[in-house]
Amino acid sequence: MPNLKTANDDEAAAALAANSLPGILADHQIRELSQKHEMISPFVEKQNHAGVISYGLSSYGYDARCSNEFKIFTNVDNAIVDPKAFSEKSFVDRNADVCIIPPNSFVLTRSVEYFKIPKDVLVICLGKSTYARCGLIVNVTPLEPGWEGHVTLEISNSTPLPAKVYANEGVAQFLFFKGSSPCEVSYADRAGKYMGQKGVTLPRMKDDGRK
Repeated sequence: MPNLKTANDDEAAAALAANSLPGILADHQIRELSQKHEMISPFVEKQNHAGVISYGLSSYGYDARCSNEFKIFTNVDNAIVDPKAFSEKSFVDRNADVCIIPPNSFVLTRSVEYFKIPKDVLVICLGKSTYARCGLIVNVTPLEPGWEGHVTLEISNSTPLPAKVYANEGVAQFLFFKGSSPCEVSYADRAGKYMGQKGVTLPRMKDDGRK
């Protein structure tokens, strides 16, 4: 008769080894990290798509929502877009369930979810296909190991028509890649300037007194 204890131990060891391998994280691994380390908060256990643009845990990623905080780009004051000296006059603020993006313009918003990225994980963001098929492009730079905060999302309207974005519905999918080992210096270790950001965060320079 086979030794059940040994078999169970072998299965547990195999599962542990599989979870420690580098590569893209599956749904159960994303769930486990969120339960243990609050990697995604609030965390939606499964895809919600009843009458909304879907959001929540997917097979190999997580579909995040955008909040109702929007900064809509405008050139009404003829402001120059300068990443080293950014002017808030470039935007008008709106809090609404629906945001209208002008033609050939863009809006900044943030994720509803707050992320805490482990030191051995890098996150890549891709826009939802529903918005992509409408000519709306979601741009987010990678979430680096050790970073935490609300994700500032840039949504570009590439069409010649006004376009709608819906708050508290899915806007982008985040893919989580586990490294072969934790990095030596994380985003938190080097006091990155967007560490712990909350709300919609505009461009910063590190010598302006903020981190």
